[in-house]
Amino acid sequence: MAKLFVSGKLFVINQRSSTNPSDAIQKQQPALKRQLLLLSTIALFFSLILSPRSVLAASSHPAELLQALQAAASTQSFSDKFTAQVWLVDMSNRLKRFIPNAHARLRLLKQVHIEASKHQLMPELVLAVIEVESHFKADAVSVAGAQGLMQVMPFWKKEIGRSEDNLFDMHTNLSYGCTILAYYLKKEANNLTRALARYNGSIGHTKYPERVMRAWVKHWQPG
Repeated sequence: MAKLFVSGKLFVINQRSSTNPSDAIQKQQPALKRQLLLLSTIALFFSLILSPRSVLAASSHPAELLQALQAAASTQSFSDKFTAQVWLVDMSNRLKRFIPNAHARLRLLKQVHIEASKHQLMPELVLAVIEVESHFKADAVSVAGAQGLMQVMPFWKKEIGRSEDNLFDMHTNLSYGCTILAYYLKKEANNLTRALARYNGSIGHTKYPERVMRAWVKHWQPG
């Protein structure tokens, strides 16, 4: 539950009213929507004000950051700009522990939402996978040779891409990772545990799926 004072009035937002924030938002009255949009903007300013000096140095002009938020919210993967801005501000605050730069967070979140929506995946699930796989380090390389945010193995370039594709590129890596995860979900008839195990190359074991689901519940669960 979040509380903010606006023009001397206390507004309370219960963020656990629904497991699907998009459904909950669509049920609100227009006046409440406008209030929540104002609150999301104020929350973004507060996140800047309360951030460490190093973060503020990376974005010394809050107006530019708001423009970046509006640009990220304009993607067609969201149902409307209000839903987009609420989700982006919420997830940006959660992502701060991994990526201190606000602009970088918005760029990543926008692309995660685009690729997840394209493949009918929950974007929050994709964020949980990234947390477990690379801790949001785009240059991560595993001992097995997996690369980038979603730790994609290079052999996938022959299967679904091109040999010259750069798996350390954010857009490319997210496209590959979401394509692969969606493929395994289809293969396993939407059994998430088995699909995640296949993604990790550990089919028949539940350790990796459990790690992803713990990350999802702890850091990314909507509502």
